Amino acid sequence: MLISTTFIIIIVTCVLSFKAFKDSKMSADWSLSPYSVKHYHNYSRLFTYMFIHADLPHLLFNMLSFYMFGGMLENQFISLWGGILGEFNFLILYFIGGLFATAWPYFRNFDNPSYISVGASGAVSAIIFSALLWNPTMTVGLIFLPIPIPAYIFGPLYLAFEYWAFKRNKSNIAHDAHIGGALFGILFTLLLNVEKGGEFIHLIF
Repeated sequence: MLISTTFIIIIVTCVLSFKAFKDSKMSADWSLSPYSVKHYHNYSRLFTYMFIHADLPHLLFNMLSFYMFGGMLENQFISLWGGILGEFNFLILYFIGGLFATAWPYFRNFDNPSYISVGASGAVSAIIFSALLWNPTMTVGLIFLPIPIPAYIFGPLYLAFEYWAFKRNKSNIAHDAHIGGALFGILFTLLLNVEKGGEFIHLIF
């Protein structure tokens, strides 16, 4: 049995994150720095930041979330489009979702040399919201709120919370990147199957 793309991404991300935990230069060079991207053309940072994390809880939370939603969605993509196209769509969703998540932080901070960000949260948000849109009636359980919530309710509540947290600006969590990744997950899913949007909206209202 071939190893899944989801599992490969998790393994690679964990290995590189653990290496970055012990290598401060790697952590600095791989982090998202809009200032470095604009002024020094370090475009690789737009992708490398996804593979390293701030600490172990940050890594575990992102990879656990990715494992829960990514494995399911990857299998659904493969079932619908076959192995090659299904995996291609899944990889586009993850990595371009992570890239799209940098847009808002980039334009807000490209002249701010002190801003840095790490973690796969934006890419994982793209996967989660694609999964929610693809499976609007599934239930989602949260660690801090262990009550099953239908996906079509969880999605809007999550976005509303992230926007509120972003405007409140009381932590170093990149809520703007979470929103950007989630929006890409929605847009890409609608591009693949526009009927998913109508089904989701119908359930809400």
